[in-house]
Amino acid sequence: MILFLRTQWPLILLLLVPVLLPFGRTAEAPLSIAAIIGVILLLRQHGVWRKSASLGLMLLLFACYWLPAFFSAFDSVVPAKSWETVAGDLRFLPFAVFAGYALRQTNIWPRMQCLIALIVLVWLLDAWLQILTGFSLGGAADKEHLSGIFGADNLKLGPVLAVLSPFLLLEARARFSRTGLIAAFLFLLVPILLAGERASWLSFALVCLIMLWRETRAPLRFAVWCMAALTGACFVAAIAWQTSPGFAARMQRSLLVLQGTHSAVDEASAGRLRIWHTALAMGAAHPLNGVGVRGFRYAYATYAEPGDFFVDPVTHEGASHAHQLLLELFSETGLIGVFAWLIGAWFAIRAWWRADVPTRLRALAPGLALVAMCFPLNTHLAFYSAWWGLLFWWLLALYCAALQSESHEVTTHVA
Repeated sequence: MILFLRTQWPLILLLLVPVLLPFGRTAEAPLSIAAIIGVILLLRQHGVWRKSASLGLMLLLFACYWLPAFFSAFDSVVPAKSWETVAGDLRFLPFAVFAGYALRQTNIWPRMQCLIALIVLVWLLDAWLQILTGFSLGGAADKEHLSGIFGADNLKLGPVLAVLSPFLLLEARARFSRTGLIAAFLFLLVPILLAGERASWLSFALVCLIMLWRETRAPLRFAVWCMAALTGACFVAAIAWQTSPGFAARMQRSLLVLQGTHSAVDEASAGRLRIWHTALAMGAAHPLNGVGVRGFRYAYATYAEPGDFFVDPVTHEGASHAHQLLLELFSETGLIGVFAWLIGAWFAIRAWWRADVPTRLRALAPGLALVAMCFPLNTHLAFYSAWWGLLFWWLLALYCAALQSESHEVTTHVA
């Protein structure tokens, strides 16, 4: 046991981040420890790290993420909050360095993907327990949402399952062929639907489309498989509509969009339209660097239309974030943030296309998870928030580590 811990502790530390995700800010503990070790690695072997291909990609992506927040803080509507976020986000770079160290050997990756899939599977089993009994490790379900291990006061089960679904789908495909892939799809589909987050429905649909194209590689077969998957999803949704009052309420609200009026679309989107209009107004008033990272709720009342129900009459604060990645960037970090993220996306995609086939296979699960997380034609959680930002950088660190070339493996050891 002691020998196992001595040899596998980097992997364990990385895995503790998703393991602790359902329990509030506790996931910060392993990430912070890993970040401290990452600083030590940089200081001890700076010459080796300078030659690392993965570190170059990490630095570029970190600059595209961190610099917009930094520039937005200078004239932020709430300087203390923005500068606190800027300072806190510094931990992500040494954490990514540690991930590169922990995953430097290619033979670790099959085990890593399997263990992440196992974590998702445990969450799914807990979610199914809540479907069948009304209770799970996280307590009783929310009135309209399946909450699972995350609990009714932290409704993130759907988005997290959708984002991490590639790990389970790819592992099921590798171990049990297409039968395993179909079983994993159905096992994921029901909890994601009942979690009630429509953004997670779209994210999971995108993951499934990419997986189906990977399976078929031909337009006609792809269309046939898509029709089969859509038929299965509609069948499951029809059953859920009849058996789950919460799911039925979400669907009835979603169908209001068919009325076509502004008020109906706004209600169908749970008020997202007014939030997006306010975000555009913020960005238009501060086009260069926005209102300041994490300053959205504090600036909201200034730019909201009269009578906006998101504005608290006591605190004069509004919606917590823009609920859409591009609008979050435009409103909080301005055009600097939008262009920086586009550049970062280009570097990340270019690194994928330059990689060989075995390297792409290693990076497929975190890469696909990032696509599902960042797909711009969807609604999103806040990428500069402590919790969603942590998951984003955990995946980004895995992606960069997976793409590192074997010829540039880092052989540093920590005492």
